[in-house]
Amino acid sequence: MQVFENVLTDRGSRYAVSGGPVSGREDVRAFLKALTRRKKFAKASHNSWAVLLPDGPAKGDDGEAGAGAVILQKLEGAGLRGELVVVTRWFGGTHLGGDRFRRVAEAVDHYLAHREAPA
Repeated sequence: MQVFENVLTDRGSRYAVSGGPVSGREDVRAFLKALTRRKKFAKASHNSWAVLLPDGPAKGDDGEAGAGAVILQKLEGAGLRGELVVVTRWFGGTHLGGDRFRRVAEAVDHYLAHREAPA
């Protein structure tokens, strides 16, 4: 699991991005459980995620409507299969409107640029 904390901030909201290899939906559940064992991530407003699995794409918004689809679109564009990407947001008190989708995309871009490819 690779975790990049404090990737960006916008009007008080803070973002992190995490990811790692998964081979199926059970691995996705285990990854999310491991991530949210960290108290900081368990208290986050949203842990939105997406992955391209052999049996098709999977995503979760965790209350951040549309965020999973944004992550999925970025993964498809990068051709990244079998690697779960989670964008975490801690709400800062100001609604971001459509800018929240840009921040999610920027967080995924950060992950794609800085991740260590699995061996």
